[in-house]
This record gives sequence, structure tokens and C-alpha cells, in this order.
Amino acid sequence: MHYVYLLKSEKENWKYIGSCADLRKRFFEHSGGKVRSTKSRKPYMLEYYEAYASKATALKREIELKSNNSEREKLYKRIFIN
Repeated sequence: MHYVYLLKSEKENWKYIGSCADLRKRFFEHSGGKVRSTKSRKPYMLEYYEAYASKATALKREIELKSNNSEREKLYKRIFIN
């Protein structure tokens, strides 16, 4: 199983979208400051995730959310993040 996830910083109004195979492990890496791009904004809450059968599909969705503002905004509205 592969996941696309959305983290929200508890420190400031900042969100991060990523993908991984082991969601629990990846969340602890983010929370532990082991990911350079999210290190300075910890702690985090896991706000949302989607599960996919293949890595390719999860990566495609991650790229779609990161590069397409309208898709990202639809997701935010769906999960009630402002």
C-alpha cells in the first residue's frame, strides 16, 4: 500500500503534501525533524491521507496536488482546512 498524506504544522499555518509506502514511519520522521523540508515547522498533525495500491498512482496524485492549485483547494475544502 502507498499513501499520499497531508500534514499541518501545529506551530504555524503551513501544510505539507507527500507520499510514502509506510505512513506511520514517515510521520515519525517528519515529527522527529529528520526531513529537511519540514524540520523547522514541527510538530505536525496528520490531517488527511489517501491509500493507493501502487506507488505510481500515489506519486501521480502527489504531483497533481502539489502542482494543481484547484485540485489542492478542492482537497482543502473537502477536509475543512482553511
